[in-house]
Formats: sequence, C-alpha cells, structure tokens
Amino acid sequence: MSKLKAKDPALTNPGKIKMMTFSKSGIGKTWLSMDFPTPFYIDSEGGARLGHYQEKLKRANGAYLGVEDGACDFQTVIEQVQALATEKHPYQTLAIPITKLYQTTIAHEQYKLGDKDVFGASKKPAIHAMRQLVNWINKLDMNVLFEAHETTEWGINPKTGNREEVGNQPDVWEKLIYELDLTLRLEKRGNSRFAVVRKSRLLGFPEGESFPLEYSEFAKRYGKDFIESKVSQIVLATPAQVTEITKLIDIVKVDEKDTTKILSKANAENWSELTQDQAATTIAWLKKRIEV
Repeated sequence: MSKLKAKDPALTNPGKIKMMTFSKSGIGKTWLSMDFPTPFYIDSEGGARLGHYQEKLKRANGAYLGVEDGACDFQTVIEQVQALATEKHPYQTLAIPITKLYQTTIAHEQYKLGDKDVFGASKKPAIHAMRQLVNWINKLDMNVLFEAHETTEWGINPKTGNREEVGNQPDVWEKLIYELDLTLRLEKRGNSRFAVVRKSRLLGFPEGESFPLEYSEFAKRYGKDFIESKVSQIVLATPAQVTEITKLIDIVKVDEKDTTKILSKANAENWSELTQDQAATTIAWLKKRIEV
C-alpha cells in the first residue's frame, strides 16, 4: 500500500478574506476596515474612539473593543477571537490594528528582562502570542483585516555592500505577511488614496498592481458574495472527548513529537482547541493504534 498522502487538486471556496494593510498614519486603514460588513473592531491604539469613527461603526451595525476593555492585551484579544469563532453573533469582519499590540508586548518583556534581554528574548512572548492569534484567525469564519504601521525596510546594496534603505514594510512580526492571503500598502496620491498589492495569493490582486482604496473595488476583485456571506461557528471538542484523548495518549504512549504534529495540523495549542470532528478523528486514530 502506498504511503503517499497527496490528494487530487480540487476547486475550493475562497471563503472570507484574511489580509493586512499597512501605511503611514492617516492614509485610511481604519476607514477601509469599517467599510467591510458588520465590523468587530479591536482598537489597540485607541484612535477609533473618536466620534466620526464611532458613528461609522454604528451605521455599519459594528462593535467596538477599546484599550480600556483589553484591546492592547494579547490574551484578551485571543480570547475575543476564540469567542467570535465559537459563539453565534452578527459580525462578519474582524479588524485589529496589530502594530501597537505586538510592540507593546515586546516593550513589557524588555522592561521585565532588563539586562537579560539578549538574542531577541523579549520578542518571544509576542511571537508566541502572534502564532496563537494566527491559529485562531485561520479557524475563524470572518473577514480579518490586520492594520499595521509602516517602517523602513533595510537591505544590502549588492554594488557597494553597504546596508541601506530599500523600501518599506509592515511594522509587525515579519512572518505575519506569509500567513495571510493578501498584503496591501496604502498610499495617498494628491487627494486620492490607493492600495498597492505587496504580497498576494489571489488572482484578483496581482502583485505590484494598484487600485482605488474603496470597498466596492475590493469586493469586486475578491468577490462580494464571499465577503458578505453568513458567518458560521466551529464546535469545539467536548470535555468527554478531551478526557478520552488524554487517556488514550497515555495508553498508546504517543511521543511528544507526534502530539505536536497532531496539534499543529489542527491549528491547536492543546486538545481542548480541537473541533469535535478533529477530536473524533484523533480518537479513532488512537484507538486504531491500540488495535495494532
């Protein structure tokens, strides 16, 4: 019997958009997010508390989580995303200004470590939290828009060998751009605003192309029906399933490497984060191991 696991290629529904916008301040990241259907806005920066943003959110039937509610605390944000993934609610879009959330977590760890902050140690909690957040974002049946500040990108000039400015990039965890389907840099040209495609897996958004910074244009390119479709929730493993998995793990003596593989494939940190279907599959696999 062959051990090859690859499947025949198949057309799939692209589902909701998972993307990031980045730019200098005041270009329109927040405004664009609030143009998406029924946004749940996690405002780690506090800028969207201003009246015109609040009015726009209200018109969109959206909701607001401010700094005073925990929007600048990773654990609170992750818990909110978990709730959005598993509870029934009216929201279709999740928007998170991510730079301050990420950088604040690093700053707190730098202060805590003091002189012991070597070899990027202060970044580890923030990166771990980002990985947790991305795992839940991948499970979430909502449009997700990360908003990032812009920072200088540095590189080596091949002619001179000197380190110099080569462009701009999002000021956030450098791996985030690879976890998402689309990254747009927002620009202001005269009185008009545009989105420039910086990284894309989508045919409607060729890299290097630009288009007017308008929701209608974005929806036309991605597919309005997908963006505005109803949201569904995942059903997590029951306590009984988690208990059974734990018992079977002890019986089968599954090593840590295999356990990590199972959880990683399911985008889960622990057994309680599996869906009921994933838990059932895991239980069946473990029972089969016992029978061998």
